[in-house]
Amino acid sequence: MTFVRVCGAGELEDDTPKRVEVDGTPISVVRTEGEVFAIHDICSHANVSLSEGEVDDCHIECWLHGSRFDLRSGKPDSLPATRPVPVYPVKIEGDDVLVSLTQES
Repeated sequence: MTFVRVCGAGELEDDTPKRVEVDGTPISVVRTEGEVFAIHDICSHANVSLSEGEVDDCHIECWLHGSRFDLRSGKPDSLPATRPVPVYPVKIEGDDVLVSLTQES
């Protein structure tokens, strides 16, 4: 599995998504509840950036229609979205946040 540096850990604010790209793939990186998650940044329902939404209780909410996705699994738990979005493995090395495009689920 190949990991790529996407940002410094100090660049992340709690519960505030940060949009990054890895090889042209948009990813939302989120630090919440003491963990860092990486989820595909495009909503599976409306093709808009999830990074512009809010984070609460380990979920990210699409700002356009309110679909919520679990940051751990990418599964939606509210309509109108019915399809999950990919989540990606994350590791922290020193102050570097690294993401792999290999999907966890």
